[in-house]
Amino acid sequence: MKDGREHFHQELHKLNDLILKMGAMVEKAIYNSVDALKKNNPKIAGEVIAADDQVDQLELTVDDLCLELLATQQPMAVDLRFITTGMRIGSDLERIGDLAVDIAQRAVELSTQPLLKPLEDIPKMAELAEKMVHKALDSFVKRDAALARSLWADEEKADGYRDLVTDELTAIIARDASTTARALPLILIARHLERIADHATNIAEDVVYMAEGKVIKHGPRQV
Repeated sequence: MKDGREHFHQELHKLNDLILKMGAMVEKAIYNSVDALKKNNPKIAGEVIAADDQVDQLELTVDDLCLELLATQQPMAVDLRFITTGMRIGSDLERIGDLAVDIAQRAVELSTQPLLKPLEDIPKMAELAEKMVHKALDSFVKRDAALARSLWADEEKADGYRDLVTDELTAIIARDASTTARALPLILIARHLERIADHATNIAEDVVYMAEGKVIKHGPRQV
């Protein structure tokens, strides 16, 4: 029995490490996708796109491990919440990776022409989104519901950046329709970054559930 429990806890540590590995990869993907945009460098964007297969494979590994633990160990209470949360976080991280690829693809699209305007809010938004993912994963590792709840304010900031970018670029298009092809990809990038922030918030909500057993996805949030 002792050996069985030791193996179980080793597998939980393995799950934790896989999720952190995924997290590090998607944080890098967010940074590099926007770096490709800033530097007008399609090579960097291509590296982000090529690396996404590794993130997809890690999600499958996380899913398989979680299902195996659920089927063979019949975990209870805290361990059960940890495993089910790990599976959901894997899904959110995979989607964040996909969104980073979307940004990289827009960067490639824009690399053939000069940027419409100097980048200001999009890099700030990318930095915020990357920090949100890191903070959400840190709250997961520490089982820290208070740290997870701190993402609510970050999410509002991300929404504000998205609105600023969208409003500014929409106004530019309204003044000069010929700018549309260069403005729309930037609007999409802002939306992709806002979605990344949403997925980071999803992770934070799952951490609250894991730590406290409270489901808050569709209810009022308490800081």
